[in-house]
Amino acid sequence: MAQIRITKQFTFETAHALYGYDGKCKHVHGHSYTLDVCVIGEPIADQDHVKYGMLIDFGDLKKIVKKEVVDPMDHAIILNKDTPHKELGENLKSSGHDVIFVDYQPTTEMMIEDFAHRIKNALPQNVRLHSLKLRETATGFAEWFAADQA
Repeated sequence: MAQIRITKQFTFETAHALYGYDGKCKHVHGHSYTLDVCVIGEPIADQDHVKYGMLIDFGDLKKIVKKEVVDPMDHAIILNKDTPHKELGENLKSSGHDVIFVDYQPTTEMMIEDFAHRIKNALPQNVRLHSLKLRETATGFAEWFAADQA
């Protein structure tokens, strides 16, 4: 059977600050992110299977991406664990805000790599992650393709 790609789009709001950056993005600010998740594989060929003809149920893909990316990131503040904003982040966290300290610079490029790892590890065995597109603004985005990875 043919390899088929399906894509589902997700949106979430996240704030971040770029530690050591020389522009305005060194300050805490937010974005309305859009994430396109494209998976590839062969649709289920067993006519007796409840999901016959599907690569993966869109609802199942949604559950995976929400659990791994959207729910933890939505309305959270993402900061590099070495940031000088750490005290601010800890204060916000102790006040009930969602603050995530990561071991990378929270750029769109590094966030998409993190998301790819999370999603790949959660997919069913017969489904492979093909690509991601993370749109930070209406005109700026990063793309990740499995074929480009070493």
